[in-house]
Amino acid sequence: MTIQMLLNQIRGKAVVFTGHSLGGAIAALAALHYLCISSLSSSCSPSPVLCVTFGSPLLGNEALSRAILRERWGGNFCNVVSQHDVVPRLLFCPLDAVPVHVIIGMQLQQWPGHTHHTGVMTTRVVDAEQEGLRQLIQAHVRTVAMEQKLVDPESRGGSPYRPFGAYVLCSPEGAACVDNSTAAVQMLYATFAACYTRGDTTSLEAAHSCYGDLVLKMPQNLLLKRHLHAMDVLASMSNSNYDAGISLAMEASGIGSEATEATTARYWLKASKRAGRSPSLNCAGLSTRLGRITPCRAQIEWYKASFDADMGYYDAFKQQRSPKKFGKANIYRLKLGQFWDGVLTMLDNSQLPHDFHRRAKWVNAARFYQLLVEPLDIADYHRNNLHKTRGGYITHGRDRRYELFDKWWKEKGAFSGTSTGDTSVTATARSKYAGLTQDPCFWARVEEAWDQTESAQAEHDVAMLAMKLGRLREFERYARELVESKEVSIDVLAPQSSYTRWVEEWKKLLLRDEARTASLF
Repeated sequence: MTIQMLLNQIRGKAVVFTGHSLGGAIAALAALHYLCISSLSSSCSPSPVLCVTFGSPLLGNEALSRAILRERWGGNFCNVVSQHDVVPRLLFCPLDAVPVHVIIGMQLQQWPGHTHHTGVMTTRVVDAEQEGLRQLIQAHVRTVAMEQKLVDPESRGGSPYRPFGAYVLCSPEGAACVDNSTAAVQMLYATFAACYTRGDTTSLEAAHSCYGDLVLKMPQNLLLKRHLHAMDVLASMSNSNYDAGISLAMEASGIGSEATEATTARYWLKASKRAGRSPSLNCAGLSTRLGRITPCRAQIEWYKASFDADMGYYDAFKQQRSPKKFGKANIYRLKLGQFWDGVLTMLDNSQLPHDFHRRAKWVNAARFYQLLVEPLDIADYHRNNLHKTRGGYITHGRDRRYELFDKWWKEKGAFSGTSTGDTSVTATARSKYAGLTQDPCFWARVEEAWDQTESAQAEHDVAMLAMKLGRLREFERYARELVESKEVSIDVLAPQSSYTRWVEEWKKLLLRDEARTASLF
């Protein structure tokens, strides 16, 4: 069965990918492929996706990790790692430092040495080889951990591999979770070093095959994690409670207070929690800034209302009617654009929650901004004749922010089960005209219709004229449906608006074509 056939079968359903060892890496790749196809497919509604790996080796480099953060897919991946397991840590070593028979054994799901069948994978590693491999991995993970810094996520020292998603670090005592890639590296080192500092002699095959028992204990671990979240909430009220929560997390991950790595682990757990809270705090601060920028939006609404009865605010802005009003509206337009570009920059840098683009408050705020301000951007584009030098606005002039806001709005419709397409008419009939035209690119389509009309008026070739008239009929039908369903604002129907004037010109063109056709007979 192809992935596309699978997409068609599970459309709109929650999907879980999972795997152990190399199967975990394959599951992560399959999940990434699924997410890519879902995001690019216009016919497939995005579905909730979760990938859970157990003892999986590292998969990608820094570029992949950053791409996943940029697409806000980090929350879709959960990597469960045993404290003693060497496989998730093996690729911190340079490949030329790892014995060839170990690499081949991983690929074949076998370890060289004497045979011992575990039911999950065949392992054959003698004690001396096991201890040597542990020491090798511990040394290189320590090197990578020492070179990484939380304040510089773009540091490139050490291994080219970089974790992504959340890491659940398990031990017989429980589990602790970190979702910062640098903190994950630090904890992968600290937990591994702590168990062998205690003289733990768990075999490699047992450490890599223990995930069934860990899964059975997972409900208890989740309760512990919930308890840690409660401690985190109390952090601002009591430092002792916060420290107690960090201590519980260390104990759950298998790091005792007496361990050499305890101080380092405590620091990185605190850093991870601070980093985890930062997106939420940034989002709260952004809400405050949104409130401060709202008066700019209100001023543009007032500007729009002042021209509704004459030519509409699109044409008024394009023609710079009332220079004082135009100047103020242009300043507010630029300020709002800077605010939303800043929001997208924070989102690209993972400074906001991974589900920010699905939160109704922000999706609706972005949509309202888009419907109100994009017509002014279109007017500015055409007033400066950029459509003649760069090409049409929709294809060559549209800002990235509007394309992303379209995507957010469509995804909101997919999750809520309603139609939110830019060019579709809603199923619910309106009793009065919309406050804002529901197609943000409507005026760009009107401008294209004007260009095509002028071209058709000068066309003498019968075949070319028929083709151009066909395109104009399609736009006329689309615009008429929007007007009849009241999906446009009243400014579209203003006496001197570009659309009203185009309708009159379109009627004249049709009469000319009818007269020409009649003369042929």
